[in-house]
Amino acid sequence: MQLENARAAITGGVSGLGFAVAQHLVARGGKVALFDVNDDKGAQAVAALGEGNARYFRTDVTDEAGVSANLKAAKEFLGGLNAAINCAGILGAGRVLGKEAPMALSQFQTTVMVNLVGSFNVAKAAADLMQHNEPGADGERGVIVNTASVAAYEGQIGQAAYSASKGGVVGMTLPMARELARFGIRVMTVAPGIFWTPMVDGMPESVQQSLSASIPFPSRLGKPEEFADLVAYILGNTYLNGETIRLDGATRLAPK
Repeated sequence: MQLENARAAITGGVSGLGFAVAQHLVARGGKVALFDVNDDKGAQAVAALGEGNARYFRTDVTDEAGVSANLKAAKEFLGGLNAAINCAGILGAGRVLGKEAPMALSQFQTTVMVNLVGSFNVAKAAADLMQHNEPGADGERGVIVNTASVAAYEGQIGQAAYSASKGGVVGMTLPMARELARFGIRVMTVAPGIFWTPMVDGMPESVQQSLSASIPFPSRLGKPEEFADLVAYILGNTYLNGETIRLDGATRLAPK
């Protein structure tokens, strides 16, 4: 896919990694639909990207009917839909056996619903639309890029729910890619390490420095633009399919 031809729906698209992807694509001639639940940031993001290049759609990724309707509306705005990038997610941090009581099942369920079920919900609804696209080079009709985490592989104490949800994203990548291959739709996942995001910005400087020091090389937090660069490369390289790529500076999370 040529980036100037990208017509992408991006969940979590008004801030952090999702907004970085939106900026990267728009700067190269693409158009984006921003799916998120923050109306104020949505308006700011559209203003920054340009109303002709981007539109905000208030979207709960766990709402099956809402996602389907918004993707159809996004396709109409974009003049097509050939990319879906799942960046929406929540931390869901908490110990299985907390100081007061065991983790509430609802907390585990919510984390899995947003991070895993939400990613699947968007992916399958996007694929349903992409399957009808005219095939491009190599018969490609669309690309789905999910976001996992290095916590899918070495989750820390307090990340049981988060790691389970992200491990599920990794696990569904290959079978989904295999199934959608006959439609010319690729499925890839990125597993980022520790990146500069609004969540990290709110941490004390000492914690930020400690996180940076834990990364072998380069010994700093990842930049959202670096995540966007990788997503853009995935969109452009048709032979990338069915794989999860770690983007983490060789970090391996410690137990806590």
